Amino acid sequence: MTRAFYDEMHLPDGTCRPHYQAFSRWLQETPQELLDQRRREADLLFHRAGITFTLYGDAQGTERLIPFDIIPRSIPASEWRIVERGCIQRVQALNMFLADLYHDQRIIKAGLIPAEQVLANEGYQLAMQGLDLHRDLYAHIAGVDLVRDGDGTYYVLEDNLRTPSGVSYMLEDRKMMMRLFPELFANQRIAPIDHYPSLLLDTLKSSSPLDNPTVVVLTPGRFNSAYFEHAFLAREMGVELVEGADLFVRDDKLFMRTTAGAKQVDVVYRRLDDAFLDPLAFNPESTLGVPGLLSTYRSGNVVLANAIGTGVADDKSIYPYVGEMIRFYLDEEPILKNVPTWQCRKPAELSHVLANLKDLVVKETQGSGGYGMLVGPAASNAEIEAFRLRLIARPEAYIAQPTLCLSTCPTFVENGIAPRHIDLRPFVLSGKETRIVPGGLTRVALREGSLVVNSSQGGGTKDTWVVED
Repeated sequence: MTRAFYDEMHLPDGTCRPHYQAFSRWLQETPQELLDQRRREADLLFHRAGITFTLYGDAQGTERLIPFDIIPRSIPASEWRIVERGCIQRVQALNMFLADLYHDQRIIKAGLIPAEQVLANEGYQLAMQGLDLHRDLYAHIAGVDLVRDGDGTYYVLEDNLRTPSGVSYMLEDRKMMMRLFPELFANQRIAPIDHYPSLLLDTLKSSSPLDNPTVVVLTPGRFNSAYFEHAFLAREMGVELVEGADLFVRDDKLFMRTTAGAKQVDVVYRRLDDAFLDPLAFNPESTLGVPGLLSTYRSGNVVLANAIGTGVADDKSIYPYVGEMIRFYLDEEPILKNVPTWQCRKPAELSHVLANLKDLVVKETQGSGGYGMLVGPAASNAEIEAFRLRLIARPEAYIAQPTLCLSTCPTFVENGIAPRHIDLRPFVLSGKETRIVPGGLTRVALREGSLVVNSSQGGGTKDTWVVED
């Protein structure tokens, strides 16, 4: 990988890239006072709409406003088409891997993935073995995290197949930009994304063999970090938002309580993890799920999106094998590359990681949200040595990667405009066909020099434009 930062807006000689030129002219011509006013207005509107996330364990309170930057991340349509094809290819292969894993296990028998790495994986669910799903789909909604190397090459940083979040921020960022700066959209052909909720509903309905199934969104409740998104998507799709207490199983069917009596539910877009879905089958302490849900699911009387057991495919220890999955199931070369990855479970690779901790990023295979990781170049000697002991004690729980040269995009900061590192999460919907809306969620690391874009670690978001040719 190239050890330099790719500037999304400017060429190395400082001139503006063609797809940013219209925006650059607008930015230069717009008075600073107006920009400051619109930025304050955006913060106020986000606050009024309740567009927040929950930060657990913080003494200053849990509810936080997601920082929103008004300088968009722009992608030319010709470039986007490659990203789109690569994300669709990847999610198709991952769905085929899950169908294979829970049935014939051909990829294991072929020796391409060690059996113990999947069958002993925390995300693997024995209850799914041999269960046939409609269209063989496991991950109906997927998020693919992309970063850009110094030469402009896109790499997949990780796959999100369990309960991928962030699409509500993608949609709200676009609404905000169109409300505050309608002239920008009048002067350019920016691909629309407002049809995502209808695509999502169509995807969920097509996951069932029924003609017009009843769909609900299952949330852990208002104290969950992504509750705003759960409520937002249910409202946008025009379906019920329910908690576990609103549902019950009778005669091996799932019902929800309504003012008009019990109503059968056919598709559940669930936004809680496997362990909490059914206290009779998984965590008996859970009060968030529905007793008997697994039995109903196994009987084929309800569809869960995403399916139980998808977590095994987005575990970071499985990530290094996705390229092999694409070759094995699709007989194609991967369009998007993986970031080079060392698996600490392998003694030789662990030795390399231990010898180079100060230069690497080390992640928990089951980690998320920017937690439980070491960014070697930004860590103190004491932090590195403490992490070394954790690695030696449980090497199978970690992977390591080079410190990424995430691309930068101009961003409003306290002292004006400065480059900040970004990533991109497109959302892939798998139903009768595999579809993706143009763009995705761009996350930005607002702290100078930081490579961690997660909102829980101080990151913000930008609108993502696909500028049509």
